[in-house]
Amino acid sequence: MDSAEYERKIAHRFAAFDQDGNGYIDRADFNAAAARLLTEFGTTARCDRGQSLYTGAEAFWQGMAGIADVDGDQRVTRQEFAGGAVKRLRDNPDRFAEIARPFLRATIAVAAGADPEGAAPASAPVAAVERALRVLGAADDIASVAARSLDTDQDGRIAEDEAVAAFSAYFTVIEPDA
Repeated sequence: MDSAEYERKIAHRFAAFDQDGNGYIDRADFNAAAARLLTEFGTTARCDRGQSLYTGAEAFWQGMAGIADVDGDQRVTRQEFAGGAVKRLRDNPDRFAEIARPFLRATIAVAAGADPEGAAPASAPVAAVERALRVLGAADDIASVAARSLDTDQDGRIAEDEAVAAFSAYFTVIEPDA
């Protein structure tokens, strides 16, 4: 991969988190994503699923800030993201994915209309995950392809582990060749 491709990938992944487009990632981006998901699926913030989604968003933000907010200003710039989150993901993809797991679990539960604390891991229909991806900023064609590709066992549903594995794979960005 050349440097231009690497920079393009970093910019695209950063933009996925910078929900309001203000040039940095902060708690408000995670809360805004949660609020849009709840609205899309007609779920109230005060119900168990809504509370789990906000709790997952906060945990995700705290994890992101913990690994990438170098200057401690409670904002992650694109440079901090590339140097912190992306590097740490390359170094330990499972750790970064686990930071996202509570948010992904709750997102799937909201999309499925199910209790996130159920005995079995949550899963949601492919079409519902496609809607969630659109709400989070994916273009229609990308959301459709991505949702279908997440259904690795082809059962028509996307399980938490499928979403976590795909998240880790997507955000793993290999450094450009020297």
